[in-house]
Amino acid sequence: MISAVSPRRALSARPLALVSALSLCFISGAALAAEAQTLPAVTVTGSRFASDPALAPIGATVISADDIRRAGAADVNQAIRQVGAVYGRQSLDGSPDFSLDLRGFGTNSSQNMVVTLDGVRMSESELSNATLSSIPIETVERIEIIRGGASVLYGEGATGGVIHIVTRRPEANGRRGMLRAEAGQFGLRDLRAAMAQSWNGFALDASVGSARTDNYRDHNDFALDTFSGGAQWAYQGGRAGVRYDRARQDSDLPGALSMQQFRANPRQASTPDDVGSLDSDRLTAFVEQRVGKVDLAAELSRRERTARSTYVYTVEGKRMASKATYDSTQTQFSPRLRHLARIGGMLNELVSGVDLVKWTRLTDSDYSNADATQKSKALYVRDELKFDGAHQARVAAGARRERFEKDATDLRAFAAPYASKTTLNAWEVQGSFDAMPLVNLYAKAGRSYRVANVDENGYRSTPGVLAPQTSRDLELGMVYGDAALGATTRLFRHQLRNEIFYDPTVNGGYGANTNLDPTERKGVELDVHALIARDWRVSGNWQHVLARFTDGPNAGREMVLVPKNVVSARLAWVPGTGHSADIGVQWAGSQRFGADFANNCGARMAPAATFDARYARQIGAWEFAVAGLNLADKHYTSNAYGCNSGIYPSDGRQLKVSARYDF
Repeated sequence: MISAVSPRRALSARPLALVSALSLCFISGAALAAEAQTLPAVTVTGSRFASDPALAPIGATVISADDIRRAGAADVNQAIRQVGAVYGRQSLDGSPDFSLDLRGFGTNSSQNMVVTLDGVRMSESELSNATLSSIPIETVERIEIIRGGASVLYGEGATGGVIHIVTRRPEANGRRGMLRAEAGQFGLRDLRAAMAQSWNGFALDASVGSARTDNYRDHNDFALDTFSGGAQWAYQGGRAGVRYDRARQDSDLPGALSMQQFRANPRQASTPDDVGSLDSDRLTAFVEQRVGKVDLAAELSRRERTARSTYVYTVEGKRMASKATYDSTQTQFSPRLRHLARIGGMLNELVSGVDLVKWTRLTDSDYSNADATQKSKALYVRDELKFDGAHQARVAAGARRERFEKDATDLRAFAAPYASKTTLNAWEVQGSFDAMPLVNLYAKAGRSYRVANVDENGYRSTPGVLAPQTSRDLELGMVYGDAALGATTRLFRHQLRNEIFYDPTVNGGYGANTNLDPTERKGVELDVHALIARDWRVSGNWQHVLARFTDGPNAGREMVLVPKNVVSARLAWVPGTGHSADIGVQWAGSQRFGADFANNCGARMAPAATFDARYARQIGAWEFAVAGLNLADKHYTSNAYGCNSGIYPSDGRQLKVSARYDF
């Protein structure tokens, strides 16, 4: 809650740094493009190419468009949480972009996970979540979740895993469109439209969206307007295209509550005058070309973003306002190649590429004029062999080398200046084989890394920049069954050195970003699914993770804001008569409060179970649906940054109705 006596202190506590929460990357994802029929069949994108079906990423989870529609997910973030069973923490700015957490990284989960949209990285060089709500859910073909270290192909920040969002491609010489309206409690109004048209090898598409909601809490209005449009040319052996994405967001920021306030009225606001906004524009060009047995591809992307905030605080009884504007630009160029061929009795895939990124940010605020730049250059190579025979054995190995250059200055000296250069290496080894019919065993090992972003280095505990974070990653897994009945079990361990985290106990109690003593994440994940009758399907997920310090004065103590157990289950009914229904539940166990590094707070954040459901009726080209979130109206929190304080309440029960017309 921003009620500190000065801007410096107001921005010292990480949960209160709502500028970071607002610094979201808007990318609208209606990448509806022409299908190049000479390209390989698209399955999953584990190699940063449309993968051969025989080389799908080992141990990945795939959410289909049918799964998303049955669950009634209103946006991509919600689909990942509901259908993909990924734990998420309520956003602080009223947006639907929860902080997704793969493998228990707490408040830094977004910085330990990479998100891509049609192969283009959405993750940023700031303390921010990828803004998945700006991707029209109707255009998504599938979502692929790869858990565990993946820095070889995706660079820094991929220790927890990678989430790929893949959008639909229209059929050749086809047209499709969609109109959708949704309304619900808390003043929800959501209007969307999309259309795509293709002529032989040329296609155009466009989508628009406008959403308004008062949200569950007072002073938490949220507005989002998006546009996405693109053109694509498909030709013999390749395709090329351009895309423009635009998004505008406005948020009222209600602030944090004490436990007493939360119990009395979780909907109240503590900062009734704080507001923020975000403008984002992205232009992307891409090309793919097959030459013999070699696939060539490249993306060139430029993103411009402006985040604004106003925080009101009190000094000696006098109300004052602190205003800030952040202008950032990111340019990324990623050329790569793949050689896919049979060698004797083996299928071989060799992938190599370069990632070049330049990111800059200018700050204009009452307390800081920090200008920062980050450049990175990376080279990676990965080779995979798949052997013929009954066991269908696979072996893969890869390596990455990346050079980072960072510098920052601040004329007002709020943030200490710095200039640094560092080179980091990542590697991975993977293997799998069919031990018997319907049973596949696999193993993964590797090294991943991440570097401190501009916000973390801007408010740090050391004179120099924070040291890079590294992780030794290990995963053992078993996949059993088929589409009718199956289960996947994963045992994992991440041993981290110099984990980058906000420590509220340093800097004289003001807190700062720092490198922690050695930590680890280890546990087990279990996914199950079954067709229990002709029209009924059940699925479930259990994640057990132990996140703790392994050395130093806190050795053996639990990391904060990480539930040890998360359990999800869904039941879907699809009789094929125009009716469908889906109900789900997610239970998250208790967890340490955000400031409880010493594990000495006499209380924990309480466990919570939430239910959602949807019923839909299809009548010709129309679909009508009613849906509900948090149906039991559970009062709970997934964000609390002090011992029984600093609480951001999660949403209460919400009922919604929608109508959709496809043409």
